Amino acid sequence: MAGRVLLRTCSAAVQLRGSAAARPLQRAMATGRGIPTDEEQATGLERRAMQALKQGKDPYSILKPKHYAGTKEDPHIVPCIGNKRLVGCLCEEDNTAIVWFWLHEGNAQRCPSCGSHYKLVHHELPH
Repeated sequence: MAGRVLLRTCSAAVQLRGSAAARPLQRAMATGRGIPTDEEQATGLERRAMQALKQGKDPYSILKPKHYAGTKEDPHIVPCIGNKRLVGCLCEEDNTAIVWFWLHEGNAQRCPSCGSHYKLVHHELPH
């Protein structure tokens, strides 16, 4: 008799445990909102950069620079927060030597080796 009671108690406990395991657990993302997007999770500097990119700005030069001809009329634009910047020019596509020169604010300047023109443009950081 005691064995039957013990057996019924154990089987009832197993059934309760089995039904609890059969129910799916409620998760935080199962509330209908789904996985948060990058914009919803971004904070600080990353959030500022994403907001600026939405407005069409590129405050930290994240995007690939535009291609310029390098002539006197269409010089390569070099952004700078000061009044001069060190520029490296790969004069030929497969060249391994870089020609370094200082670029100063004002008119476009030529590379001393190949003659490509570069122009320094003042650039404000958004912070």
